[in-house]
Amino acid sequence: MQSTMNLLDSALAKQPAPFWTERLKLSRGALHTAKTRGHLSPALAGALAEELGQDVKNWIVVAALESERDSACKTRMLGKIAKITSA
Repeated sequence: MQSTMNLLDSALAKQPAPFWTERLKLSRGALHTAKTRGHLSPALAGALAEELGQDVKNWIVVAALESERDSACKTRMLGKIAKITSA
């Protein structure tokens, strides 16, 4: 399944963190904090996806689900989004 850390890795493979910080007008520690937490916020994921030419809506949904607490509903939705993105 896709994760926002995959999206961040793709962005960092194209340009270094200071580039994205300036380009997206982020605080200096925003990307480091996201990496530490293990997920991007929906807004940041959408912005990076847009810059990388990827599906913005998909990445916002993935980020929103990643930030949810573990539950049966979250598991069900993660499975659903994985089916949609692999189709």
